[in-house]
This record gives sequence, C-alpha cells and structure tokens, in this order.
Amino acid sequence: MKHIYTSVDLGTDTIKVVVCELYKNKLNLLAASSEKSEGIKKGLITDVELATASLKRAINSVEAMLGIEIKKVIASVPSYFMDCSMIKGTIEIPQVMDEYQETQDGIISGSDVSRVLSEAMKHYDFQDREMVAVLPIDFLVNQKDYVRDPKGLSSRTLSTRAMMVSTPKKNVYSVVQLFSGLGIEVIDISIDAIGDAYAFKNRELDSTVGAIINIGAETTSVSLYNKGIIVKHAMLQLGGKNIDNDIAYVYKVKSDDARRLKEKFAFAHKSHASKYEYSEVKNIYGDVVRVNQFEISEVVYSRLGEILNLAKKEIRSLTSRNIDYAIITGGTSNLANFSYIAKEVFGNIAKLGNVKLIGIRNNKYSSAVGNIAYFVSKLKLKGKEYSMISTDMEEDLMSSQNAKESYDSMLGKVFGFFFSE
Repeated sequence: MKHIYTSVDLGTDTIKVVVCELYKNKLNLLAASSEKSEGIKKGLITDVELATASLKRAINSVEAMLGIEIKKVIASVPSYFMDCSMIKGTIEIPQVMDEYQETQDGIISGSDVSRVLSEAMKHYDFQDREMVAVLPIDFLVNQKDYVRDPKGLSSRTLSTRAMMVSTPKKNVYSVVQLFSGLGIEVIDISIDAIGDAYAFKNRELDSTVGAIINIGAETTSVSLYNKGIIVKHAMLQLGGKNIDNDIAYVYKVKSDDARRLKEKFAFAHKSHASKYEYSEVKNIYGDVVRVNQFEISEVVYSRLGEILNLAKKEIRSLTSRNIDYAIITGGTSNLANFSYIAKEVFGNIAKLGNVKLIGIRNNKYSSAVGNIAYFVSKLKLKGKEYSMISTDMEEDLMSSQNAKESYDSMLGKVFGFFFSE
C-alpha cells in the first residue's frame, strides 16, 4: 500500500495543497499547489460560494498534476479562540497468561495508547468546543518510568500527560462543510501552529522553550512551545497585506503591483538595498513611476519591524521565561534578506524557517507540510497505517507519473523528517 497524504491550508491570500508519499520513513513530495483564495478573511470563511470555488481550483490544480482525484484530506482550521489545556488519564493494561499459566503484565499496544488518550479527554469540558489535537507530553509505565512511546513495554497500568488543543465548533464545522460540498472527506484536522512546529521539528526544539511566528496575509500568529508542544497562542491583526497597502499608498499603485514590488524588488532590511537600483511601474493615474530599491525597502523594513516587535512583545506576555529560539515563517518571511531584520529584533535566537521538502522551498507551505508530518507521527505512535488513496487510484497515479518523467525527476528525491531520525 502506498502511504499518500493530502494536506490543505486555507489561507486568506492563498489556498495551499500539498500531496506527499511516506516511503521508508521519509516524505516524498508528489505535488503542491498554491491558488488565490476568495471568501476567506483572516482564516475565517466569510463567503461559502467564493471559498468553495477557490478550494476547487486548488484541488483541481493538484489533481491535474497527479492524474487522480483527491477524495480525502487533512485540513487546517482557524485558530481563533483556541485553547491549550493539560489533560491526564490512566488505564489498566489487561494481564496475560504465560506458557506456565502464570499471570504476567500485559504488553502495551497502539490501541492502549489510543485508549489512555481517550480516557484523558473524558475529563475535559468541551461545551461548544471541538477537539483539534491531543499532543502527548509523556507516558508513565508501571507508575515509575516516563517514556515518549510506550508501545512494546510490559506494564499493569499506563498513564499519560497530554496537551489538549480545542477551538470553537464553528471553526471546525465551517471548514468540514466546505470540503463536503466538493465531495471531499476531512479525515483529520489541525491548526497551522501545530503544522509549523512539525515542519521545523528537531532535537533542539524537542528539548527547549521557544516561539514560532507565522506572518500571514492579514494576521500574524505567535505560538509558544515547550519541548516541541504548543502551550500558548496569540494572534496579531497585521500581516503581509499591510506591507502591500503601505507600498500602494506611498507610490499610488494597485495592490497587485505593490505586492509584486515587495516580493520581486524590495528587501526586508533597508541597509542591504541599493540606492541606485530602480523599477518602473504605472501608478493608478496611468503615469510611469520609478521606484528606488532603497526607498521601497525602507517602507517594507518599517512595517516588518512593527510586526516583529509586536510579536516580541506578545511573546513576553505569554511567558516570563527567556526563550531559546524564535522561528519566523509564512510567505512574508521569503522576502530577500529577511534574516537580517529577524536578528535585529530577536538577536541570536532568531531563526528563519526553512521548509526543506524538495520542490517547495517556500515558507508559505510550512503549515501544510507540517500537518502531514504531524498526522504521520500520530499514526506511528498508535501503530497504525493509513493511505488517502485506493488501490485503483494508485494504478492511475503510477501511470500518471510514468507520463511525467521530467516532473518526477525533479521531485523524486526524499527528505527525512523527524520521525526517521
């Protein structure tokens, strides 16, 4: 069975779709698409018809690459009013008889892991909320040994401490209904903050306290992590579009032209921009305007500095502890020389996100890629196997790949994620 997974990130500016295959504990990119989104504002669905049409375009784009239909997905849901709560649970492991008819402690299985997490969830008061994720912190075996993965160990009891992440039900149901309208089943949900953590997960993040800042189109998320597990989250009402608006206002150009100037010409840090480079663009009055690189970089630098300093202030409100890292991701972090302004604001703890999956070295995909890694980690912990395509679809996929050798030769390499380390 091919282990193939599709992840969809419903962003305000773009809808990102990523399809990966897990092969020998490594993720292999099969296809990725980024389509302009409509009907979605600040992560929330505001117009179902427009959002459905945007989602359909994004899905169709990936289907055309692969030659198969996308029927099942992992979907990101809005993180507005999300809650992170510690939960605990304990279960008994059924004892077994050995060959001498003596009672022995039972062996912990993936089903036992699922049971103890379900037991821990029973003590959480959901009310009008929906569970998005349960992130195990550790497991206690025989009431004395703390482990990260208890499968295969013998014990009479199994206990767990986990972080429960929940959001209002409307955040989840609106997304699920959007996919249902296209005949697509949502088999798992997550939030971008969890995806970001798994996209950049490594041994350092699993042993320290830090933050990930995702600069989106209209909002910036600030998430705090302890040993790789999200513990707090906040949203800033500023993002990449604020930079576009600044450029559009200063040079009196259209929003699309402002965005192009930002992404293709401006620098994130003004000290590295040229005072002698110019780009020409027509303004809203039809006149040709010469845009100086240093001057437009000053505009970008000013707004980015505001966003990052507000994020820094938000981190201080989330924790009194000194953090060990501050990773910045999201599409805006792809701007030229972004690392310079990141280090100017956060010092040496600043790290620029780096999506290492071959074929999509762009931070706007970090959440979508990471949510696949998170889903796979859950399967591994529970000892399960799963694929989002049928055997018939596998055959269609293989024939499609054979017909696109040049495409596959570029993307056919694999990247080892944390679960293969």
